[in-house]
Amino acid sequence: MNSYNEMELMIVTAARQLDNDSSVGVGTGAPCAAAMLAQRTHAPDILILFEAGGVGPELRRMPISVGDSRTFFHGVRAGTMGDIMEPCARGMVDYTFLGGAQIDMYGNLNSTIAGADHDHPKVRFPGSGGANDYASYCWRTMVMTVHDARRFVPTLDFVTTPGWLTGGDARERAGLPAGTGPYRIITNMAVLGFAEESKRMHVLSINPGHTLEEITENTGFELLWANDLTETPAPTEKELRILRDEIDPARYFIGRG
Repeated sequence: MNSYNEMELMIVTAARQLDNDSSVGVGTGAPCAAAMLAQRTHAPDILILFEAGGVGPELRRMPISVGDSRTFFHGVRAGTMGDIMEPCARGMVDYTFLGGAQIDMYGNLNSTIAGADHDHPKVRFPGSGGANDYASYCWRTMVMTVHDARRFVPTLDFVTTPGWLTGGDARERAGLPAGTGPYRIITNMAVLGFAEESKRMHVLSINPGHTLEEITENTGFELLWANDLTETPAPTEKELRILRDEIDPARYFIGRG
């Protein structure tokens, strides 16, 4: 059995969601590592886009920001944020990875404030950046996050980024493109998706070493459970070798565990 830590499992699991010949808008850190891993394994023709304007770079090493020069190296385009968001709005970007301080049962995200008073919050977070645009227009939104009740909350303090809004057809009724929306939530405990009709969050697989009870205790709302609930597959030796030796050899993001 391969030895791996939870971040490595999350990155590998995220990478496996990406199809070859697809496009993905990423930030730095774990989402970028997932896209790079997919490109080096089963999806060699995936197109990676960065919010600051880099399109299709040759990623020999992990960038440290979306504006890092490595996000433009041998790329097909070195543009601006507008040059990235335009193809998203045109329906040309298949996947995006996002994060946030809070997420609710419909996949809506808060990355703006903690607390009810916008002018005097308990904590002020960085805000949307390009997350709202990505989630509004990319076909499939994925989130990578730690699984705990402080993040998985019944009501967001602020809706920074739209998920399925209030469920059902609320997203389409709000004017967002039909067929777009949250797809997968990848945590250190589980992989979650969304019920087809209600758009409620449901658990698809449980990560090795975790339990149904543990996931329930660390979620601030009632989860649905897939009928064919499985265990999340562990990383392979090849995936771990590429991740550790080629993508993040300094262990900046995957850690040293």
